[in-house]
Amino acid sequence: MLQLFRLVRFSLLTLSLALGAGYSLAQDADIRTGLAGQWVINDELSDNTDDAVEEAIEAGGGKGGRGFFNRQEDFYRGGPPEHELYDRISYDDVLTIEVAEPELRFTYENDFPRVFHTDGRRRRASAADFYSEGGEDWSSGLFEANALVVEGRPRDGGFTIETYTLEANGARLRIEMMIQPDSFREPIELVRYFDRAD
Repeated sequence: MLQLFRLVRFSLLTLSLALGAGYSLAQDADIRTGLAGQWVINDELSDNTDDAVEEAIEAGGGKGGRGFFNRQEDFYRGGPPEHELYDRISYDDVLTIEVAEPELRFTYENDFPRVFHTDGRRRRASAADFYSEGGEDWSSGLFEANALVVEGRPRDGGFTIETYTLEANGARLRIEMMIQPDSFREPIELVRYFDRAD
């Protein structure tokens, strides 16, 4: 019940931010026409993913593994294949986006593809599909106001909610994320910024 409350609260916050972004940042580029391109991480503006992961672990009653002196970059990256989508959206430094509505294609580092649609289509899957095909990541998106809201369903049974908005007249991409791996009690919340590279 607490998880559902947090999801609803985060969804309402994301929607209000997206609507506010649509009205208060009217000078910024339209998300539908300005999203396509190659984007490179802006580390100075972005939250540190390892810090956000550790915060979620500790908020859920766990003990973070980095310690004060072990500040290795991408410390929490890796794990089972079911977590690859989480790693891609929260750690990869380069993102290429192609838009051919209703299809969007996000390509992360090492040519990791993520294809989804914004026309409301649903995926049909059964337990037999999961076991026979080994499970697969699945995402869907929706344009709301001047934002793209993406829901991801990684193979582990968790979820992500990502809100993409453009800033600085389309030169900067802001991605607000709530990442909820199935094995975490509390969600990972972070914001990443990317600068247009093309």
